[in-house]
Amino acid sequence: MAMGDGDGWARCGRGHIHWGRHGAAGLLVFHRDEPAAEPYVLLQQRAWWCNGAGTWGMFGGARHSHEGDVAAALRETAEECTLAPEAVRVHGVLTDDHGGWEFTSIIASAPERVAVRPASSETRDAAWEPADGVERMRLFAPFAASWPRLRTVMFRPVLVVDVANVMGARADGWWRDRAGAAARLRDEISGLATKGMTGIPPYDRCFPEIAFVVEGAAARGLPDDGLASADGVRRLAPLRVVRAPGSGDDAIVEVVRTAEPDAAVVVVTADRELRSRCEALGAEVMGPRTLLGQLRPSPRARS
Repeated sequence: MAMGDGDGWARCGRGHIHWGRHGAAGLLVFHRDEPAAEPYVLLQQRAWWCNGAGTWGMFGGARHSHEGDVAAALRETAEECTLAPEAVRVHGVLTDDHGGWEFTSIIASAPERVAVRPASSETRDAAWEPADGVERMRLFAPFAASWPRLRTVMFRPVLVVDVANVMGARADGWWRDRAGAAARLRDEISGLATKGMTGIPPYDRCFPEIAFVVEGAAARGLPDDGLASADGVRRLAPLRVVRAPGSGDDAIVEVVRTAEPDAAVVVVTADRELRSRCEALGAEVMGPRTLLGQLRPSPRARS
């Protein structure tokens, strides 16, 4: 394994020594055989020569200066085992700040429990283990300390957007062209699936699946084309457009009602009645301002 500029020891503000000059990141992958089933998690058994020899924890390692936390965790995992990074979907990030040094846990899911084998001398073994049995294993001490929190975040964050309500929260001339304003908002919100967003606990940052619910003139006129990437190439939007056949509120409630058990649903609206209906079904609700404050103008909006 080639050395990178992150390889080396660092001292945190608590006086402890950690591996990773620029911090470290790990990948916790889970899989459910059924949406309502208890998850399995993919764990690494550390080699005999590593710190914590023979113990189990997540794949991961030092973060390099040029890397983001997700990229670092995926790279380290690919170096240490045969799991392909493209085989997982990243859902969220948890950060453990030690004071000037951070360990970032990346939570992801896999569509199946593929066979995973060691790919470096750092890994003695790899195994899918039932989550309810992890605490009985011989765990790497830092992983054991973080496991109670990690145990609670193995779900798919789903963002349901009340488009009419969100458009009404900003004065960008949406009333003159509802379909055009909806398209601009769709383009902006789609970026949250890749750059991530805050405000959906218990994740510090998450990458939600997005249901974009439109009604009336906006639904009838919203184009189905892809989004323009930075190089001008068209690509499919990383969200699902839901066109309400009637009431937008009723369509949003139906999305919440039919969500699978492994989904954690957050509805974006300021409508009090809709809030009550969604909360009664177990969804969380955030206001449009919380969402709008995290958006970057899309290429369409800037042109």
